[in-house]
Amino acid sequence: MAILLTGGTGYIGSHTAIELLKAGEDIIIIDNLYNSRIEMYEKIQQIAGRECRFYNADLRDRFAVQRIFEENFITEVIHFAGLKAVGESVKQPLEYYDNNIGSTLTLLEVMRDFRCKKFVFSSSATVYGSPKEVPIKEDFPLHTTNPYGTTKLFIERILEDLYISDNEWSIEILRYFNPIGAHESGEIGENPSGTPNNLLPYINLVAIGKLDHLNVFGNDYPTHDGTGVRDYIHVVDLALGHLKALQKCRESNGINFYNLGTGHGYSVFDIVHAFEKVNNLTIKCEIAPRRPGDIAECYADPTKAKEELGWEATRDLEQMCRDSWRFAEKNL
Repeated sequence: MAILLTGGTGYIGSHTAIELLKAGEDIIIIDNLYNSRIEMYEKIQQIAGRECRFYNADLRDRFAVQRIFEENFITEVIHFAGLKAVGESVKQPLEYYDNNIGSTLTLLEVMRDFRCKKFVFSSSATVYGSPKEVPIKEDFPLHTTNPYGTTKLFIERILEDLYISDNEWSIEILRYFNPIGAHESGEIGENPSGTPNNLLPYINLVAIGKLDHLNVFGNDYPTHDGTGVRDYIHVVDLALGHLKALQKCRESNGINFYNLGTGHGYSVFDIVHAFEKVNNLTIKCEIAPRRPGDIAECYADPTKAKEELGWEATRDLEQMCRDSWRFAEKNL
């Protein structure tokens, strides 16, 4: 018996893979390496001290996915795979709909054929759009402001309809807020291909001298310093949330939605200043126009995850920034 991790060599997937292996679980990773590197597979096994299987394949390739299920006894799936840049999705909506929704449909169809009906889905706080108030609870209205968020919302709807059609499914939907940081070893972290879209990888490249400055996209938002406010969560805390969701998935059938965040909002400048403080560095910043699809403020009410999953974030902002820089110094 094994757990299939789609996108398992990516940023969140790789950290979750390590925690699963450390917990004694057997895992199989499928990844097309579009936004990750094969070296990550070796690092996962090295850090965890255990081996796992890896398939280099695209989830939209039905024959490849079927072969993985034929060759392995898969009992649960954690679905990380997908394109994930808000700004890019505004410019390339068709690619996002094709990749994110198309791959999920293929995966779910193959799971159904093999009677594998336990599913943990990586959703996003973007399904809440621009919330009227914060902190955000799971029962808030859902409304997206960009194609990336819309793909996540569509998949949530698909999963709801799937469960209505067949109550044997057990589905846990995890709405991530903003993961940052890296594994304490410094061996794995967020290192996307090309110019980063997320804040901490961009700051790392400025700090190490590969980029001249950090573009701060908008300083006229209605926040305490004019920059966007987000709920930044350590990636290892987020990974551990998946282990709790998997446990819930195994215990009973149903469909559940959980916010995974800290419950605290930090602005872009809050992150920059914390990074500078803990790492004794200076980050040059320049103000740039707002990015399409971005919103002013977004942070979670994580109470439901604490009460129903027994999960809560424990790592603070300084540790997030310190771990992120340790990874950058070793790898960039």
